[in-house]
Amino acid sequence: MQVIFNHGKESGPWGTKIKVLAKTAEALGMEVSSIDYQGIDNPDQRVDTLKQAIRSIPEPFVLVGSSMGGYVATVAAEAPDCKGLFLMAPAFYLGGEADFDKITPTCVTEIVHGWKDDIVPVENSWRYAKRTHSQLHVVDDDHRLVDSLQQTNALFKRFLQTL
Repeated sequence: MQVIFNHGKESGPWGTKIKVLAKTAEALGMEVSSIDYQGIDNPDQRVDTLKQAIRSIPEPFVLVGSSMGGYVATVAAEAPDCKGLFLMAPAFYLGGEADFDKITPTCVTEIVHGWKDDIVPVENSWRYAKRTHSQLHVVDDDHRLVDSLQQTNALFKRFLQTL
């Protein structure tokens, strides 16, 4: 199974969180990739980029997204071969064309969000998780989730092991 990482607006394809989570996925025998969205500020254009990339993947895959990457991964997770969606402080309900009151991927979904997030309100993840019955983990951290990275990585490992 392949794990495809989707970074946020202000970061790059191999930021701190992605590097840590990618090592975990590789240790479990999974192939990893991370799409470079730098220079693409529109979340819907990023969705198109991701959808184009997953068309060429011949196997089931897992999407991982942080912030705007969570927006992107969630929209693309409606693809039939998507087996899992792991989100960190996803940028839901903050603009773009996606209607997160209607998007409901059928794959297993887990969300990690910080109580102290001042970029994307934790209530946005709560609203989405409640409607879709997604697993929601709220941690004592801010938007970047750096202070809870070990905890997030442990949740990610368990998530991958259950797929």
